[in-house]
Amino acid sequence: MPTGLPLAVDHRPGPGPLVVALHAGVADRRCWTDALPSGAATLTYDRRGFGASPPSPDGEFTHLADLLALLADLATGPAWLVGNSMGGGLALDAAVTAPDLVAGLVLLAPAVSGAPDPVEDDPRTLDLDARADAAAEAGDLETAVELDAQLWLDGPTSPAGRVGGAARELFRAMDATVHRNRAFAAGNGDGDAWSRLGDLDLPVVLATGDLDCGYLQHRTEELLARIPGARRADLPGVAHLPSLERPDLVRAVVEDAVRTA
Repeated sequence: MPTGLPLAVDHRPGPGPLVVALHAGVADRRCWTDALPSGAATLTYDRRGFGASPPSPDGEFTHLADLLALLADLATGPAWLVGNSMGGGLALDAAVTAPDLVAGLVLLAPAVSGAPDPVEDDPRTLDLDARADAAAEAGDLETAVELDAQLWLDGPTSPAGRVGGAARELFRAMDATVHRNRAFAAGNGDGDAWSRLGDLDLPVVLATGDLDCGYLQHRTEELLARIPGARRADLPGVAHLPSLERPDLVRAVVEDAVRTA
């Protein structure tokens, strides 16, 4: 286990810069199985409390410190960070904290530490989010996971069950682990990437699925305006977890970003 950290890690050596994929807060490393460049050096891992990585017994850790330790141990040079949602926020925190370790960023509907609270006025988004929180608080795991699937996998404006099959079953398994471990809020630290976005001096590609939440679409527009040289990639027909829905689209975005940097 790299650096002695209690993390489930998949490290595939290969040519070129290491591509490190950071999962969303309702997922784990399995969401990247088919979404990364074939033949390239890649690293995926479950953050503490997600997937096969146990929660921290004392809560004394940060996801950022874990990521930087992995990069120091496994990367032979600056790495590309591919982050979805909370994983995107972690990628941004790493880029502003340790820029020498980061070659570039691919951010998929990213969170941003220190950003103003998002404003969402879509009633279905608000309803699904509130009901999912209430179900989780009441200990109704099955309902909470299904409502999360409608919000994050199907997309708030799409019919419930739009995404089915293996992708939905995998989402349910990943999200159930997050709920059981109460992992969503732990280890995030107190970063403020928002105030330092203008300092970024590296390639940045931003993409948000066109079926994702409205406030995340708006946040992407803000990031494109605030990050010097940032460029947009399109993810048509997908919601918040594009690597589950259309891994081929995500793989193409990552390959293009690394190739054209």
